[in-house]
Amino acid sequence: MELVPLGSAEEIAVVVADIVERAVRQRPAAVLGLATGSTPLPAYQELIRRHRAGTGPSWDEVTTFNLDEYVGLPAGHEQSYLATIRRELTDALGLDPARVHGPDPDEAGLPTAGERYEAAITAAGGVDLQILGIGTNGHLAFNEQGSSLASPTRIKTLTVQTRQDNARFFGSAREVPQHVLTQGIGTILRARHLVLIATGVGKADAVAAAVEGPVSASCPASVLQLHPHATVLVDGAAVGRLRRLDYYAEVYAAKPHWQAH
Repeated sequence: MELVPLGSAEEIAVVVADIVERAVRQRPAAVLGLATGSTPLPAYQELIRRHRAGTGPSWDEVTTFNLDEYVGLPAGHEQSYLATIRRELTDALGLDPARVHGPDPDEAGLPTAGERYEAAITAAGGVDLQILGIGTNGHLAFNEQGSSLASPTRIKTLTVQTRQDNARFFGSAREVPQHVLTQGIGTILRARHLVLIATGVGKADAVAAAVEGPVSASCPASVLQLHPHATVLVDGAAVGRLRRLDYYAEVYAAKPHWQAH
């Protein structure tokens, strides 16, 4: 795991955009795993800015898979994650909507939705680069505390804390769906490169537990410690509980110029 301490969300956005663009240039038919929510939004806006400026790569062959999807929202709801990622990123980059995927929350197909999503990811060749955020309680995607570290895509029940965290996207916490379909921790670990973004003081405890604590289902994001290529990008507010911050800063400052994230 590489922890990269940066000064602001804007600096992180530039680094994330560089990582994503490099992956697409190296493999034009790259498969990207995408997170929604406010944390990755600056990075997505930076990718769109570069695309509109004509400096970005071609997105014509790129395929994307969302991390998760709410269950129980009306069809076409603006807060569904498929609608959100199209609105906030993929439409602006010109991706064919048929290449933009999310778990299927249709009630009739829920018993097999996880298996079908796993099969679709496998058929696409697996995820090359997965963008991640981290919950205030250390959850990864919607794998709450106690989730199996080998779990596949499946339906999960959201905790009260997570529903409160997501209430800003709805009218109130009561309007946040109680259930989601989410990629499992085992699914996420199969991606070839994991990039986790954490910004704000509210994520400081979770970052410390994930990076410096034990690998445990009590902090699902701690599984990044087991991945062969995981990059954790944190701003100045999210590093406040790290005991080895000076070490991470020293290592990053001395990184060879030719060594990519």
